[in-house]
Amino acid sequence: MSTLPAAKTQANAAPAISFFERYLTVWVVLCIVAGILLGQLLPSLARTVGSVELARVNLPVGVLIWIMIIPMLVKVDFAAMGEVRQHLRGIAVTLFINWLVKPFSMAFLGWLFIRHLFAPLLPADQLDSYIAGLILLAAAPCTAMVFVWSRLTKGDPLFTLSQVALNDTIMLFAFAPLVGFLLGLSAITVPWDTLIVSVVLYILIPLIVAQRWRHFLLAKGAQVYAATMEKMGPWSISALLATLVLLFAFQGEAIIRQPVVIALLAVPILIQVIFNSSLAYWLNRQCGEKHAIACPSALIGASNFFELAVATAISLFGFHSGAALATVVGVLIEVPVMLLVVNVVNRTKGWYEHST
Repeated sequence: MSTLPAAKTQANAAPAISFFERYLTVWVVLCIVAGILLGQLLPSLARTVGSVELARVNLPVGVLIWIMIIPMLVKVDFAAMGEVRQHLRGIAVTLFINWLVKPFSMAFLGWLFIRHLFAPLLPADQLDSYIAGLILLAAAPCTAMVFVWSRLTKGDPLFTLSQVALNDTIMLFAFAPLVGFLLGLSAITVPWDTLIVSVVLYILIPLIVAQRWRHFLLAKGAQVYAATMEKMGPWSISALLATLVLLFAFQGEAIIRQPVVIALLAVPILIQVIFNSSLAYWLNRQCGEKHAIACPSALIGASNFFELAVATAISLFGFHSGAALATVVGVLIEVPVMLLVVNVVNRTKGWYEHST
């Protein structure tokens, strides 16, 4: 039996954005401070946690990342892909932005800003790593928070579900080849074995576990599913924040020496968000799609599956890497920037619907 009606009801009934999510930037800043203090005051503890590895995967972080990702993937309804045919133009714009524009534009912005314009202000030995982190961030389309952004813009809930389900399916097969290709273009050595392990660990296995859990919950009824989702709500962000504390325990020394790095890394990310959301919004208007379709299409193109990006950056390059730091900057600015995009698309609804 299709779960689409239940999914649509849940999407409409869900709170727009929780207190925890609204102030995510504040919590991230507090985690940065806590992580730096932990690294400075208890360096041996941080090193011990960092040394608990299996096949180059840090086990404490691996557990935290599963707690981050699985609750998000439980929300994904792959039956919603049947709705794709209802809005083929909107889906086409979404796929074009997410897979043909966003990763390549970020690779270009990374090359322009990190390797050239900002290079004299950044540690020379981390330039490649910063670019790699930006590429990982752009290659992972948003999975969970896009439901929140769509809700705030009165976006079509079934279209939002369908584009997330389709993107997740593509990501399962395209994430590793796309990241490998863009890293190669940027003259960065690709650790293919670790990249493939990361895809299995952080996409394939969580997706299988989450979907089995989803079917189990829905078999018990929509109310059980909704209640479980509500209880699981804080899990993902709590695990993300715990990961950030560990990450900044290792990154703290570098940040203390060069605090301007975070601001510089934020520049290409901000430009990418504005460029991709504007392009997707305009293309949907040119195609004649409804505003309720254009909004989630633009928002998923602007936001990122930063949990996956953080996890993969740590696996590929380690806690101390510029790649890990670059992905965290994406987390830091995600909420305020996306709320700005939400505000813009809401305020321009009259312009959008005029003569479309």
